[in-house]
Amino acid sequence: MLDLVIATKNAGKLKEFREMLSDIPLNIISLQDFPGIEVEENGDTFEENAVLKAKRVVELTGIASLGDDSGLEVAALGGRPGVHTARFAGPRASDLENINKLLNELKGVPPEKRQARFVCCLCLVLSDGRIFVEYGYLEGYIILEPRGTMGFGYDPVFFVPELGKTLAEATLEEKNAVSHRARATEKIRKHLLQYARS
Repeated sequence: MLDLVIATKNAGKLKEFREMLSDIPLNIISLQDFPGIEVEENGDTFEENAVLKAKRVVELTGIASLGDDSGLEVAALGGRPGVHTARFAGPRASDLENINKLLNELKGVPPEKRQARFVCCLCLVLSDGRIFVEYGYLEGYIILEPRGTMGFGYDPVFFVPELGKTLAEATLEEKNAVSHRARATEKIRKHLLQYARS
């Protein structure tokens, strides 16, 4: 069975990828398995960051890597936090600190103007140098206060109309059926299947 490194140390992301790719015969590992590897995300776009992460991991490990850069774009904030989603409230901000900053910035913005979307860019880099990039999106809006205890990041304040609940109120199965990451993963699946058969 071939290895695939998910270029993240985020346990929540890793769990989602393992679930979504469970039917593909790959040994999925992450940067937790390579403690010395740090990848700085200094790109200006989701794609730049995803490519940068995946390429760097392949350079350092020689193993195919899936880089993911995801973020939240809020219409009323001109698309922010965007590529700074994880660091919105500061470099080491907790999920709660990021959520609080977001809700503070949206104070006074009426519900009908709180549209937002999650964006996921996935980049698969194979050890032979081939690169594949795919995107996924999830539309919704930011509610006034957190709801739900599942998920991570901004899930408690991101309401998904097609689910009728926030991502933090959704089961992992429900989330993986509609999420931006799931939609991007569905598109990258054909490349992963080819890799698994190689």
